[in-house]
Amino acid sequence: MSATAAPSTLSILLDIELPLTLRFGKANLHLNDILELETESMVELDRPISEPVEVMINGRTVARGHVVEVEGNYAVRVTDVVSRRDRLNTTTGAI
Repeated sequence: MSATAAPSTLSILLDIELPLTLRFGKANLHLNDILELETESMVELDRPISEPVEVMINGRTVARGHVVEVEGNYAVRVTDVVSRRDRLNTTTGAI
């Protein structure tokens, strides 16, 4: 690809929207336990609250960070960006 073609190609791609997911952890539940969930039920996840959340795009981890509050809303302060090689090598988002 020539140096002159790259900026026009990149500008086309910058407008594409991708689904972003924040993964706090995961849990395996029996169907019976899921059916019994109600308001104020608690589901225990597989990682401690002190560990960073994963920022995922299309099921791949792209960054990690900590949940913060900004003007009454939740946000993620990114503390680590996953390398390009690791992003390409992951299929489930877990590294």
